[in-house]
Amino acid sequence: MTIAPQRVVTLHYVLSDQDGNVLDDSRARQTPLEYLHGHDNIMAGLERALLGREAGAELSVTLMPAEAYGLRDESLVREVGRGAFPVPDLSPGMRFQTPGDDGPEIVTVLEVRDDGVLIDTNHPLAGQTLRYRLEVLDVREATRAELAKGHPLPPGTTPDQVEDKKMP
Repeated sequence: MTIAPQRVVTLHYVLSDQDGNVLDDSRARQTPLEYLHGHDNIMAGLERALLGREAGAELSVTLMPAEAYGLRDESLVREVGRGAFPVPDLSPGMRFQTPGDDGPEIVTVLEVRDDGVLIDTNHPLAGQTLRYRLEVLDVREATRAELAKGHPLPPGTTPDQVEDKKMP
């Protein structure tokens, strides 16, 4: 079976930066990635590269910044009040997840000042060229429940259970 829209794909990946530094490795965590193809579960550039592949396929994909987490936007670096953070002891490099206009966003502390905190809300990988090594483990048809939800679900989940599990 080939990778196509409405199919669940299971794969292992190694994500590296442009210098070859490994940023993430699903095998090291012993957790393959499972996604529903055609439902924006992964980056569009990866979906394009995987389309038509079968279980057992191995490939390398390079995504330029605009295809990955976007270009850096210096307007997303700004100062906020110290009260915006849930912890009293802040230090540069700390990261927090906060609600954003388009869903959760990662905030990185750049500098702690007496009266404020300089933060960066660019994605930590914004502006970077990313290299993926992919190995397709399995391709299968999505269940009705997975299609209704828009992503893979645990085995045995029914459409009725999907509605019951909606978040408040």
